[in-house]
Amino acid sequence: MTQNLITPEMHDGELRILDTDLAVRLGFAQPRDIRKLIARHGGALLQMGTLPTEEMTVGKGQKVEAYYLNRKQAIFITAKSETATATDITIEIIERFDAYERGEVQPAIPQTYAAALLEAGRLAAEKDQIEAARAAAQARVEELEPKAEALARISFAEGEFGLQEVAKMIQVKPGKFMDFLDTHRWRFARGKVKLAYQDKIDAGYLRNKPYTYRDSNGEEHVGNTIRVTTKGLVKLAQVVPGASIASEVADLKEKVPANFRKAPEPAS
Repeated sequence: MTQNLITPEMHDGELRILDTDLAVRLGFAQPRDIRKLIARHGGALLQMGTLPTEEMTVGKGQKVEAYYLNRKQAIFITAKSETATATDITIEIIERFDAYERGEVQPAIPQTYAAALLEAGRLAAEKDQIEAARAAAQARVEELEPKAEALARISFAEGEFGLQEVAKMIQVKPGKFMDFLDTHRWRFARGKVKLAYQDKIDAGYLRNKPYTYRDSNGEEHVGNTIRVTTKGLVKLAQVVPGASIASEVADLKEKVPANFRKAPEPAS
């Protein structure tokens, strides 16, 4: 089990992450340094929602201003952090927020000043471990930055997607994308119907959506549409050879889960 999992808290009626909690998960040598990164990108973060702060007392009575980031802001800062764990933390943010929104985990109570002091002591005790992780991360910074930013952009999309839509989003030819799904155990054929493998469903990447339709003779048949979750989209962007992120994905705004079509999708 991963220690120090991201724990969203309720602030202003919205789930948010304390800046230093995110910094610890990202491997910052000095967790408070994340506030410099947040301040540098304040304008962009405000476009994603309000950016509440809270005054805390740390060390020898020093007053500091802490930030609470919403889902999009946390993903954005993760992409900009240039750490070796950025890709994994992007996926963790999605999973943790989804768990809280489904009611599987209860949000934490916002910290008091006393709790902040205890947190500061804990961070100091973990300094050596964090510094070691930071040193290892430096070797991978340049390699991970563009990938983390791309994953952050597609993580802003919410809901589920069709296979043709995913192929377009990661800029892979549909035929090549379908071949990958077939040869790498993402989907299989049962008669004329394509189905998602159970392990990909259990991992939260895919979902089978059955539907019924009538042929030209009026006979009723059962078909299936494979839907890709946001988590699956992030994973496919990582594993499909030649995948890249379409520019239009950067402009995606928050949307309600897609309304699925009742008619059968075109054959892939």
